[in-house]
Amino acid sequence: MILYPILILAVLFILGMPVSFAMIACVIPYFYNDPNSAMTVVVQKLIGGAESFSLAAIPFFIIAGAIMNYSGISERLLKLADALVGHLTGGLGHCNILLSTLMGGISGSGAADAAMECKLLVPEMVKHGYSLEYSAAVTAASACITPIIPPGVGLVVYACIMQVSVGKLLVSGLIPGIMLCVGMLVLNYFISQKRGYRAARDGMLPKKEILRLFMDALWALFLPFGLVLALRIGLCTPTEGGALMALYSLIVGKFVYKELKLRDLPKILLDGGLNTATIMLIMAAASVLSHYMSWERIPYYLTQSLTAMCTNKYLFLLLSMALLLGMFMDGMAAMIVIAPLLAPVGAALGVNMVHYGLIMCLNCAIGAISPPFGNYNFLVAGTVNCSTTKLVKEIFPYVLVCILVLLICTYVPAVVTFLPELIYLGAD
Repeated sequence: MILYPILILAVLFILGMPVSFAMIACVIPYFYNDPNSAMTVVVQKLIGGAESFSLAAIPFFIIAGAIMNYSGISERLLKLADALVGHLTGGLGHCNILLSTLMGGISGSGAADAAMECKLLVPEMVKHGYSLEYSAAVTAASACITPIIPPGVGLVVYACIMQVSVGKLLVSGLIPGIMLCVGMLVLNYFISQKRGYRAARDGMLPKKEILRLFMDALWALFLPFGLVLALRIGLCTPTEGGALMALYSLIVGKFVYKELKLRDLPKILLDGGLNTATIMLIMAAASVLSHYMSWERIPYYLTQSLTAMCTNKYLFLLLSMALLLGMFMDGMAAMIVIAPLLAPVGAALGVNMVHYGLIMCLNCAIGAISPPFGNYNFLVAGTVNCSTTKLVKEIFPYVLVCILVLLICTYVPAVVTFLPELIYLGAD
């Protein structure tokens, strides 16, 4: 009977109740015999779950990304991406993928990146002969790159939950992010060649023009590397780094690019507040669920069972991948709920926690485009008004590329841990 809150939670998820409300509702019957105590515990844990100082980094990163989206950064990065790959076969598809990679260091949110590129690139791709469904599929698939390029919000959330170095986790996403980018570029080239999707223009731009566009976008390109450097040398904590990133974005948008208007600030704060509220409410609700599970020692029993079942860490990593790829809830919520359960098992089997954090974030990003529950697919299909079924057929090859990169990152840990070990002299 101690597991009935978990069963209630699963039913509520299937019925479509918001994740945060479902996590709170499922544990209230657990305290049925003492309702006063139940409400006291729920309220205390809700407040306590949102009180961590390190969680203050999340709204700063989100607001910084919102400021960048209003300050002309996206257009400059798009022009740079077009200058680099627009002359190749499938040039606009390449631009879409490369822009997501560059935007990873700005927005840190795959959903925000997908929504932005739906407006910027999908209409342009359709105008140049790409099918609507393929254009939407490339947009949704490339959004998987954004969450694992620093400063991915999912990486920050995992680091806060599991008490792992934020700096190490952010750095660990660079090589896998580049691998995803290259894999998708190659796939887009062959699909475009087969279907006759031509280049956006004939020939490369002059080198001076490319250099000019690069220098114009340099303020934005510096952001992720400047953040990692500041964290590495101890100039700031992750929370202070998020605040500095927001301030930097504001200064660049207002005084360098001069496209950020004061009248946009209410919209920026509203967007940032809504996105932050969603994540923080899930974090707070997860602390309520965690209290119940800790009280009943469910993580301990799960650790014992999985340790007995998984004779080595490689089998455990495979089971983790299968679970997260098939997860029926939002990726961020899945990570918040699942990480405290699975990470201790991985640690007991000798899995590096930085490595496992990146794997979880990448898993959740791929889950966001994997049918039948991929929320990026629904977001993009709804935005561009195309058939979700046709989009899923077009995105399937990209899902396979993502899974291939995930397998490499999972079973060749050096791909993930090399840069953290190099920069931080250790990646534990």
